[in-house]
Amino acid sequence: MSFRVTATDGAARTGVLSTAHGDVPTPAFMPVGTKATVKSVDPDELRALGATIVLGNSYHLHFRPGVDVIAALGGLHRFMGWDGPILTDSGGFQVFSLRHTILRADDEGVTFRSVYDGEAASFTPESVAQIQAQLGSDIAMCLDAVPPADARHEALEDAVRVTTLWAARQRSVEQAPGQLVFGIAQGGTDVELRSRSIAALAPAVKSRRNRRLCRLNRRWPSSSCWLTRWRR
Repeated sequence: MSFRVTATDGAARTGVLSTAHGDVPTPAFMPVGTKATVKSVDPDELRALGATIVLGNSYHLHFRPGVDVIAALGGLHRFMGWDGPILTDSGGFQVFSLRHTILRADDEGVTFRSVYDGEAASFTPESVAQIQAQLGSDIAMCLDAVPPADARHEALEDAVRVTTLWAARQRSVEQAPGQLVFGIAQGGTDVELRSRSIAALAPAVKSRRNRRLCRLNRRWPSSSCWLTRWRR
């Protein structure tokens, strides 16, 4: 994993993230291809517009058309005709933002009703890692517990605890070759909680380069995501 800071200005920074399918200057505008397509824009047009990375949504791709179908067709890059970097989210945000569909959420994972057919389904750190490995994205997001915007401090603290627990479990699952992993800091707008969340994720970092990246993110604790590639 390669990430280098290219410039700083106070609390702001720019950098370059290297992935298996190319470099991404940061910060970056990331077009959302929820169902493996940026609606009304083809890949050539995305390149012409300056896009360097595209987001795919694991929740929706898991249900339609299914990760087995995408894997059989050569993975997400071939499926959507995009040869640049792809980030896939874990699907957790979709589950927690559709709170009326949640049946149970605990340390094991979250059980919910699919928005497509109402059938019960579950996401765990292990299952979302496997989903994203089959998709073959360049960056996979960890499953995280996402409290509502008006959550009390106790709920934010518990989200930090659960997210850390889930991240450690996701580390144990094999990723796709070259796949990076985003560990997500929780804590809402509480800077102390967000810093604590980043610090709790740090022990999972094994390489010297990743430890450096973690230290960089401690300097910018308001950042929503903490990037690392976990190594065995």
